[in-house]
Amino acid sequence: MSLPDCGIYRTTVDIAGISAGRLVYFHNHGDPGPGLYLPASWHLNRATFSERGSTLTEPDLAGTLKALPLEGLYRVRDAFTCCEKKCRTFAQDTLVQLGYNGEGRAIVFEPEWRSEGIGIPGTGQAVDDSCLAALVLLKLQRAAAAESAAPEHLH
Repeated sequence: MSLPDCGIYRTTVDIAGISAGRLVYFHNHGDPGPGLYLPASWHLNRATFSERGSTLTEPDLAGTLKALPLEGLYRVRDAFTCCEKKCRTFAQDTLVQLGYNGEGRAIVFEPEWRSEGIGIPGTGQAVDDSCLAALVLLKLQRAAAAESAAPEHLH
């Protein structure tokens, strides 16, 4: 069986001792084998994953993981509302940051101009999965010392 790519996912079933509905980092290779890593903390709306994971003992269950778009900065390609309640509308061409909560549910943060430059608030708006198709990932130069979403010992 082919394993999914390394990256962030939401569990849809109980897997490797982790309950369904959790944000995880899946690492598809390594010793003793593929594993799942839970978030240990968040910094600037991005998850930092634990260095200790759970080994995937049933590789077929990797196919139950729901792949999630990368955390990062996006452009809103098509205007959308957050959910059925239509609490918040995000206009076309708006700059947003995409992050996730511990359940792997998307949260959109809207950067704002501040006196010291662009700032990203620590609170955002939960959005339905269907909204993610309206986002286009932006390319941003990564600082040499920037942290990766993957636990350091994995990549």
